[in-house]
Amino acid sequence: MDTFVAIDFETANRERSSVCSIGLVFVEGGQITDTYYRLIRPLPNYYSRFNTEVHGLTARDTNTAASFDEVWRELLPRIGSLPLVAHNSSFDEGCLRAVLAAYGLPPHQNAFFCTCRQARRVFPRLPNHRLDTVARHVGYRLDHHHHALADAEACAYIALRVF
Repeated sequence: MDTFVAIDFETANRERSSVCSIGLVFVEGGQITDTYYRLIRPLPNYYSRFNTEVHGLTARDTNTAASFDEVWRELLPRIGSLPLVAHNSSFDEGCLRAVLAAYGLPPHQNAFFCTCRQARRVFPRLPNHRLDTVARHVGYRLDHHHHALADAEACAYIALRVF
């Protein structure tokens, strides 16, 4: 697979619909052609201490940000029917399904692939298959883990090596 969109969400709390940031990396013909990062006002709009400790975002960062439905209207034409790729796709696809449902938007129809599952097949001897471990193994330096764009970039680099 050499044409896809790598996607990563960060959430404000335990609710999958509470996306507070999104990172996308557009890959065409095996080359990164564009990136996108946006803060999002979460739904429901509160932050758990655990989530903030993971990614560093707080309500102060997103109170004036766009809602997901506004961001999705901007992104949907760019994503089109391209396959989506995420590391631990059950989380990111779950977030996408939940936030689309929360806003009454149609469910996505894109194929969704998981670099974590594929890395387990391709690199079975790694000590674990967390994003930072697999990224390091394929030669990508992930300096800002749990920043949605940095994680999407790492995912794109992994996808180009495992699919």
